[in-house]
Amino acid sequence: MRVTKASKKLLTAAALVAGSMGAYASTTFQLGENVSLTPGYAMRYSYTNREDSSANGGHPTDFHLDSGRFMLGASFSKVLKATLSTERVGGHNHFLDAFAQFEFMPEFNIWAGRLVSPSDRANMAGPYYSMGGGYWPGVASRFGWSGGRFVARDDGASVWGTVADGRLGYSLGAFVGRTFGIGSLTKEEAKTAGVKASDSLMYAGRLQYDFWDRAPGYYNIANWLGAKDILSFGAAFRYQDKGVLTTTGTGDYTAYNFDFLMEKRIKGSGTVAWEAAWYDYDTDNVVRSEQGQAYSTGLSFIFEQKLGWGRLQPFVHWQKFEADSHVDTRQYDLGVNYVIDGYNTQLSATFINTKVSGGLASRSDLDKFVVSLQLQF
Repeated sequence: MRVTKASKKLLTAAALVAGSMGAYASTTFQLGENVSLTPGYAMRYSYTNREDSSANGGHPTDFHLDSGRFMLGASFSKVLKATLSTERVGGHNHFLDAFAQFEFMPEFNIWAGRLVSPSDRANMAGPYYSMGGGYWPGVASRFGWSGGRFVARDDGASVWGTVADGRLGYSLGAFVGRTFGIGSLTKEEAKTAGVKASDSLMYAGRLQYDFWDRAPGYYNIANWLGAKDILSFGAAFRYQDKGVLTTTGTGDYTAYNFDFLMEKRIKGSGTVAWEAAWYDYDTDNVVRSEQGQAYSTGLSFIFEQKLGWGRLQPFVHWQKFEADSHVDTRQYDLGVNYVIDGYNTQLSATFINTKVSGGLASRSDLDKFVVSLQLQF
């Protein structure tokens, strides 16, 4: 089996501190035996041209820093490690991750602090490590709401590991829980508004089995860019008693999903990848706009041969959310990545169409074209 230099770097990514979601590109400074610091920086910058086919029309354009992250991974011993990262939001830096890692063995680890709670494959990969880098399936993968603007981060703890000869990954955790759906409240906001909020925790878990090459770790890489042959199935759940809080009522929150990823290398040509996922969200009929079923799927092909500095990866995505409020949201993405150095350096161009229909809401049909740059150091 031929492993390219880029593939080796991508394989290293899965083995290092996944919490920083990008620190693998950084330099590690050894401060002593089993003591080290690994700083890193990641950014995504984009140019967007929008065409709204609704009544107002127009062609607005926008240059935007989609994400800017400073990351620090630390090792204090063979067992004790930590991850800290910040995200640039609204012109200010905020803590994104801040958690301690007690890593006893591949089969059993404990992470505690502020981190991504167990969820679907797309959410565990995040926008930096997805098929068509920077792709965020927010229409179907609505777990991100649990962390609001910070994309699924929550305060709590998870136990996780890989068993069955490194093929079966598990994670199970308890978290504070956030807010689920438009119009819902945090616990603090609910108390201020006079809504009785439960102190119950949110419980979340994930199982994943890898049939071909192994893809261990707490987080995922949702596309291996030709570094591995992947055939993987996953399932996740979340539950919180009285986890949905609004000024008009409270309810339990339940969500679960099943997801699938296949990547197969074709010698002398490239690697084809196919992903798919199904979701069910239940807000106890309190926020019906966030209750329903969702679907997503995507295809990509990354060429083995370089074109100039990098390799081309055309891709297509489709996703849909059928809310119980009778509003359907559909989106498809058609684009191409120019992969220069794995997930360290990528350029992408994507056409995106989003349609909202049904219910009492006015219909919308939005087209936009996005050119983006991803860098990690």
